[in-house]
Amino acid sequence: MKTYEIENTSPTVQEFKYLCESVGWSDFMNFEVVEASLKNSIYCVTVKENEQMVGMGRIVGDGAIYFYIQDIVVHPTYQKNGIGKEIMNRLVDFLHSNAPDKAFIGLFASQGNESFYEKFDFKDYSPNMTGMFTVISKK
Repeated sequence: MKTYEIENTSPTVQEFKYLCESVGWSDFMNFEVVEASLKNSIYCVTVKENEQMVGMGRIVGDGAIYFYIQDIVVHPTYQKNGIGKEIMNRLVDFLHSNAPDKAFIGLFASQGNESFYEKFDFKDYSPNMTGMFTVISKK
């Protein structure tokens, strides 16, 4: 992997928005509340090249039983360079060091990216478990 600045820090709202927009997530994010969401993260990893944000990932949850890997995003120009893998390695290492025995670690994989997460021992437990979610719409 090329040399990047990798830090255990939260992105700024502007950096978060920049990455989300770069991968087409703008319509799915309420950027007005991103600051509070980032502040409430359990753990974050950011990746920069020459001070420019190129990737990020974070862990959210209750910090005791439930942890979710969230917002793994790498700018399209930098994809396929091992950045996503490095972000996941750091997030998983944090969980192995800090999450208690029997902690539930979840994530939602974008369609077509399931095999990437399977390399980190994440599995689709269908038909025994169904991953479900809803999104609040106040329009």
